[in-house]
Amino acid sequence: MDKKELRRTIRESKRHFDRETLDEMSLAVISRLTAHPRFAAARTVMLYHSLPDEVDTGRLLAELASVSADITGKTVLLPRVTGETDMELRVYTGPDDMTRGAFGIMEPSGALFTDYSQITLAIVPGMAFDCCGHRLGRGKGYYDRFLPLLPQAYKIGVCFPFQLVDSVPTVPTDVVMDEVVC
Repeated sequence: MDKKELRRTIRESKRHFDRETLDEMSLAVISRLTAHPRFAAARTVMLYHSLPDEVDTGRLLAELASVSADITGKTVLLPRVTGETDMELRVYTGPDDMTRGAFGIMEPSGALFTDYSQITLAIVPGMAFDCCGHRLGRGKGYYDRFLPLLPQAYKIGVCFPFQLVDSVPTVPTDVVMDEVVC
């Protein structure tokens, strides 16, 4: 199965689940993620603001924003699309610093973050993953171009259980996750 066909298959699979079921699955994934030792130890975390068909990060972002970084010890960074091929990271401080950006995705308007060496954990969405950590994105390549800037970061892909497949087709520029949580 090629990438385009796999994306189509995953989109079709998502249609079989109602919002309530996806929310329940999201809670389970986020619980596993927040219990992960890498998450507990991380001081600077790259996360994402979820789209309606992704593992929902809304509650986690709200929780992290409601508690001061001085208390949690975490700086949370979210991506912001800056062009046809690039994205940057902005510091997330709460829902008030979010604006609708490219592709209708809510993006942070907080301070630009460029000290990539401080990022110890990157939590990455995807259309599909396999057990080897291969990731299928939405097809624009934003994460595959950006993640090589974070060689020191432990990369965790997050997905619903039905998004974990036997094999994801890859090309040499695809970035492999260190682990997948579903």
